[in-house]
Amino acid sequence: MQRPCFPWSGASFISGRPDVGALMSLCEENFILLRRLAPGLRHYTGRLASRRSGGVDLHLAIGAQARYTTELRLTHYFSVSGGADGHPEPDARLRVYHDAQQVEVLDLRQSVLPLRTDYQDPALSDKWQVNLFLAKWLLFCLRQGHRFGQGPVASTLAARGTAALNHLV
Repeated sequence: MQRPCFPWSGASFISGRPDVGALMSLCEENFILLRRLAPGLRHYTGRLASRRSGGVDLHLAIGAQARYTTELRLTHYFSVSGGADGHPEPDARLRVYHDAQQVEVLDLRQSVLPLRTDYQDPALSDKWQVNLFLAKWLLFCLRQGHRFGQGPVASTLAARGTAALNHLV
């Protein structure tokens, strides 16, 4: 397996002007990080959760599996006023290209990073920010010890916002 080289530490990130090559490298790094987080991703179906004591569960829901692509949703759920449903934050819809070893961010909802959603000029800068956020979030999840592959989530996910999960997947 390749070792991540983290292109966001280079000149493109520092200058604030990423180029297409740097963006493609970042999408490749995100693929490597996601594969470490979910090593059997090509074979997953349904919903899975990674639980760490003292931490917030990480949820992965497969939306579609095809020969060369996987669409998924990755999110944490935070309790809202002690209710049963949780607030997804961050909440990412991703398309994984297994053959090209790339991850494309289809949608990212979060409250920390101000993002434009229409991807007009300057789209490259917006895509860079979204993918950089994803890279840092995936690294955070890995450092917290999250990993998928223990099996699908049963009834515990229903109590934490299955309806919210279904609306994007």
